[in-house]
Order: sequence, then C-alpha cells, then structure tokens
Amino acid sequence: MMSSEISALHTDLYQLTMMQGYYATGHNPEAVFDLFFRQNPFGGGYSIFAGLHPALEIIENLRFSESDLVYLKSTGLFQDNFLAMLRDFRFRGDIYAFEEGSIIFPQEPVLRVHASILEAQLIETISLNMINHQSLIATKASRIFHAGRQKPLLEFGLRRAHGVDGALSATRAALIGGAESTSNVAAGKDYSVPVRGTMAHSWVMAFGNEAEAFEKYAELYPHNTILLVDTYNTLESGIPAAISVLRKLKEKGITKFGIRLDSGDMEYLTKEARRMLDDAGLVECKILVSNDLDEFIIQELESKNSPIDAYGVGTRLITGDGSASFGGVYKLAAIKEGGLFLPRLKVSNNMEKTTNPGIKNVYRLESGGSYLADLMAMEEESENIMEKFNRKEPVTFYHPASPYEKKIYAHYESATPMLRKRMEKGKRLQPAPGICDIRATALSNLEKVHPSVKRFLNPHVYKVSASENLSRLKFRLLENHPG
Repeated sequence: MMSSEISALHTDLYQLTMMQGYYATGHNPEAVFDLFFRQNPFGGGYSIFAGLHPALEIIENLRFSESDLVYLKSTGLFQDNFLAMLRDFRFRGDIYAFEEGSIIFPQEPVLRVHASILEAQLIETISLNMINHQSLIATKASRIFHAGRQKPLLEFGLRRAHGVDGALSATRAALIGGAESTSNVAAGKDYSVPVRGTMAHSWVMAFGNEAEAFEKYAELYPHNTILLVDTYNTLESGIPAAISVLRKLKEKGITKFGIRLDSGDMEYLTKEARRMLDDAGLVECKILVSNDLDEFIIQELESKNSPIDAYGVGTRLITGDGSASFGGVYKLAAIKEGGLFLPRLKVSNNMEKTTNPGIKNVYRLESGGSYLADLMAMEEESENIMEKFNRKEPVTFYHPASPYEKKIYAHYESATPMLRKRMEKGKRLQPAPGICDIRATALSNLEKVHPSVKRFLNPHVYKVSASENLSRLKFRLLENHPG
C-alpha cells in the first residue's frame, strides 16, 4: 500500500480527542517527543532500526479526506470547527532520527519530533506502527542471517505474514536485516530486489513420479533449477531422481542448480545429500533448506558443519517469532513555555521506565573499528561536548537510572552524533535510499558491534549512558516531582 493511500485516520482515537482538546482550549505549544524502546527483542543484545523512511513518507503526505471527516462527524465526538481545521491539516514539524539500518540500543531516543503538540500527537501512532514492526523483523532477520554465518538468506514468509500490509513491510524489514531475496513478488517489484522460489510439493505430486516432475521443471527453468527432494523419500527416491536430472543439465554446460530440503533431520540429510551429490560428480549443486527454521536451529546446524549453502526462512522470520512486539514508545521530552523549552519527565516506580527529559542527542563512541558506548547528552551542550570529543578528552558516562554509577571513557577514536535532521517543516530532506543501500548500512554497522553483544545466550549489555548535565537534570526533576 502506498503512503498516499494511508489515511490520517490510521491513528488511535485518543490522539484525535487530545488534538481536539488542545484546539478547543487554545493550548497548542511547541513540543518535543522522543521515540525509544526499553528492551531488545528476542533476549538479544542489539536491535536494527527500520521503518524510518516509510514513516517519513506517510507523515509528509498525511491528510484527512472528505470521507474521513464525514466519518469523524458521525461518531458524535468532534466539533465542526475542529473538523474544519483537520480539512487543511498538514504536518509542518521537524524530525530528527538515526540513519535507517543503524544498530540501536534501549533507552536512547532513535527519533525526535519537534512540532506543535497537536501535530506531534497525531504522528505518534503511525511512527510507532511503522518503526516497531519493521525494527522487530529486521532484528530477527539479522539474527538469523548471522546465525547462518552470512550464507544467503531467502525470505519465504508471505503466506504466514500478518496480512497484505504486514507482508510487504515485513519483507522490507527482513531485507534490511540480512535477507538477500524474497518469495514475495509484489515486494520484489516495489523494492527492486531479487525474487526467488523453488517448487511446491504439489508440483511433484501432480506428476506420476519425482523423476518426471523434475524433468518437466528443468525443461522449463534450466537456469533456475532447484528441485524439492523430500516429497516421498529424500534419500531413496528424491535425491537419486534429482541427480539424474541435474547430470543432464551439467552435460549441457549448466552448473547453476540445487536441491531443497523442507523436512526431516536436516543435519543428517544434508550430509548424506552432499555425499551422494559429490559421488555423482555434482559438486556444484547447492543445498537449500527450509522448514520452520530460526536462528537457534540454524546456529546448531552450522555448529555441526552441515553442508548447507542457503537458508529459506518463512514463518519464524516474518512473524518475529519469539517476541510479540518491539516495544517502542513515544514520550514528551520538552514543551515550550514563555519562549523557552522546559524539560518534561514521566515518572515511574520502576526506574527503568522513568524517561530522560529534555532535548537530547546521542553520541556513539568508536575505537578500533568497534562501538564502545553511546552517550545521551543535552542538545544545548552539543557544541561543547563535540569539542571535548574532538580533543579526545576523557568523558564521564553516568548510568541513566543512578546518579552515583559512572564510567570514564578516556580512550576512543571518534564520536558521532546519531540524531540528524530528516524532515524540516513537514518536508523530507533526502530521498529514501534503496533497500540494498539500507541493508548494506545494517550489515556494515553490525560488524562494529562486539561479538559479546551479538551472542544469543546472555549477551553483553551495551552501555547507553547520560552526560553529567542530563543526569543532574533528571534527578533534580525527580527530587522536585510533585508525586
């Protein structure tokens, strides 16, 4: 679905009722909101930022149609003057964000909105909807891809995806996270990426025997022959029939072909298949496996040196199996009163849920080609803090949940501000990059993450800390909070 087809009604009801409240009371100050998340999905140590550019495109084109306004009036909740205002609604704010494909970590703002509170309120739902879903799937794809030692990953999840819209956006995210192709033909067209597929068991069953089915398929697709060998008996009939057909292709000079296994003991069957293929002189034959794979199964297969050349992953990738949602939130960080932006703080009995106030940026320290830690700092101190970074001075990082825990980083090579302006006055500043470019960003960035952060079991917690000024502000506001 194109962004121009997405109505501004793609929001929660309370966003609209709050907007009317701000409009009716004349209380519509400039505000700053942070979008961040509190916990990595899948028990992991990192996440992939995805969904940014589709969200920006939707926000830029967000409109209320006449039929939208008629519907809102029919609810009995909205006044005519408010509906008249919505008729001309445009988002006219600024948005700062990490680069799509970046590695992101809990607590740090990955997107920051500057707008009137009425406008900022409306785009909360669509921003979270796009970024939560795609970041979840991109992170899952990244885990699967790296579990397979970066062997080709084919996204096969269309039939198990959450509806048509969910299928397209999830495929996009899977490609960002590491998939190199998809079975989703519409996604292939929309995103200009390779589409891949083999055959169904029904193709094999539709003919008298496997040999005939394979022969017909190879005649039709001689340069794209991947034969599904597990319909009846993989080792006794499927692979022998495939060998007969593939030998004929090789005699014609065609050597790009393979087999696919979709059931059974994958370690045992792939090793036996490899032996049989090699003995038949088909060393070029690739082995593709599928069948409810995830990062843990793939990691186990790789640890056993299973001779697998590519993985086709569907259900557990496209649905984000293992984590129901990404968990991103959108919280007010500052509001303008009397010409000044005043910090705002959401307080919780759980300190991890107490937000970080004020207008902030995130600085990522690197050394030796690896990420060291991220520092959240007030935007007003950005010039001073960058001067300190450029002089390679020691920098103190404060734990965001404790004013007494701190760590000094004295040895680093560079520090990069991560939040950059992506939209100004409601207009995108750059065209969206292609999926392959975003994927390249994600893969290159992940190479900079320490292996201890990427491991599946008890990953190391990457440090996201606060500057001294931010820490002081946060705990001063906590001390003076009326609650």
